[in-house]
Amino acid sequence: MVIKGLKGVMAAETKISFIDGEKGRLIYRGYAAKDLAVSKSFEEVCFLLWYNKMPDETELQTLREFMQKERYLPGFLKQILDLLPANMGLMEVLRTAVSALGTEEYKWKPTVEQAARITAIIPTIIAYRYHREKGTLPVEPRQHLSHTENYLYMLTGVIPIPSHVRALEAYMILTMEHGMNASTFSARVISSSESDLVSAVAGAIGTMKGPLHGGAPSEVTAMLSEIEEKENAEKWIRDKLARKEKLMGFGHRVYKTLDPRAASLSEIINSVGKDDKWLDLAAFVEKKAIELLEEYKPGRKLYTNVEFYAAAVMRSIDMEDELFTPTFTASRSAGWAAHILEQAEDNMIYRPEANYTGSFMKI
Repeated sequence: MVIKGLKGVMAAETKISFIDGEKGRLIYRGYAAKDLAVSKSFEEVCFLLWYNKMPDETELQTLREFMQKERYLPGFLKQILDLLPANMGLMEVLRTAVSALGTEEYKWKPTVEQAARITAIIPTIIAYRYHREKGTLPVEPRQHLSHTENYLYMLTGVIPIPSHVRALEAYMILTMEHGMNASTFSARVISSSESDLVSAVAGAIGTMKGPLHGGAPSEVTAMLSEIEEKENAEKWIRDKLARKEKLMGFGHRVYKTLDPRAASLSEIINSVGKDDKWLDLAAFVEKKAIELLEEYKPGRKLYTNVEFYAAAVMRSIDMEDELFTPTFTASRSAGWAAHILEQAEDNMIYRPEANYTGSFMKI
């Protein structure tokens, strides 16, 4: 029997993450992702995914220092980024630049050092090329800043305020890993051939680039921009629902209850949102939208999904839509690396079969 898209087919055993769509749970190595997002740093969760344990202070400091050292672009990569055509989008650029890193230091068998190195450098690639596209001077990394703080600093040239760092870091933790999705499967298939970690990550980036996977929050950011003020929210939402139009940022294909990633971001945004107009607006719009969705579509149980809060976070820090999928990629690279490491532990090359439906001809 052919199962198109391999939906529901178990292709691997994993200890990395677990998704329970019915109960709205996302688990990383035994820990609820929503709890990690509100209490841990990006680097701590990377360590958890790569080592299958929480780090002590010494282990965490060692990982931080290594990633801080590895976030700088080598000269040859800057030259490549400068020479790529102006009409290449950021995801195409990222795919090409990551591929250029595939030197001997990344050869099979993958290591945690390789995982940390590639996770550390991806935000710098994004920020460097982003400035080149805008005609502004790239901002060099600052070694003393945290991973997320440094990413925002490289994009803007300004040390970000704590509420922005907190919101973006929570988002990046919550999108680091999400089971055997399309890009993660791509990474594991490539790695199963005993190809290098760079090739596996480059293939995953190519998959993430597709609009059915990486997506963009442009419709949600447009909604928040149109509403603009809290007093406009109820009328705007009622008009939308009265026209029987979809309210973007609500409902999810996997989760049949509140998306746990959205729940965690909601908690963080409610705690820091008063410091930021757009985070405060997003928290208000969410509550009003859920109230009105129940009124217009009773019993449908349409809850906020992670895209809504991703859009709120991106809008609050003035991150343009073109940076959304690259930022998603920057966070997910840690999860891809965890799966590549796990694949190598007990490797068998993926070799599915295809059901031939063509003709048999005589010459």
